[in-house]
Amino acid sequence: MWTGSVAYICIAPAAASPVTTVDQVRAVPGRGLEGDRYFHGTGTFWRPLPDYELTLIEMEVLEALEREEGIRLHPAAARRNIVTRGVPLGHLAGRRFRIGPVLVEGIRPCEPCGHLERLTRPGVRQALVHRGGLRARILTEGIIRVGDAVVPEEAGETTNESQLANEGRTP
Repeated sequence: MWTGSVAYICIAPAAASPVTTVDQVRAVPGRGLEGDRYFHGTGTFWRPLPDYELTLIEMEVLEALEREEGIRLHPAAARRNIVTRGVPLGHLAGRRFRIGPVLVEGIRPCEPCGHLERLTRPGVRQALVHRGGLRARILTEGIIRVGDAVVPEEAGETTNESQLANEGRTP
């Protein structure tokens, strides 16, 4: 079993606006991260779907990008909400895991787009293909902090389904 951590939390108030790093943020089911463009429904590619609530990328991928391609990309410039360390995001699509006190579910890979490349530099999109991170939905509300543990839900452990039902969410 692995245990990783939150290295950076990144939000942007509007589409194409600069991404800033914060020490903590409230995660809200059905909305995203409070203060982020997708929380407000103003992200460039926003759709009212669960996989637009939260995006994650591995710090190790950003380090490999610099080492292998000579492309230095600050974690905020990756335009993902949570930058993790020690978390195998590629294995979490379809699985539940916790970010601090918040339960989330991996939905699908978060492949890079041309918009990211336009905002950064040529070559970023191709360099991040198949390692651009993960899209996830938020299942429980809570505060996520830099340094929080990121851990998989244990086999056999279940979400408090009555809590999700009370919030109008389906597990």
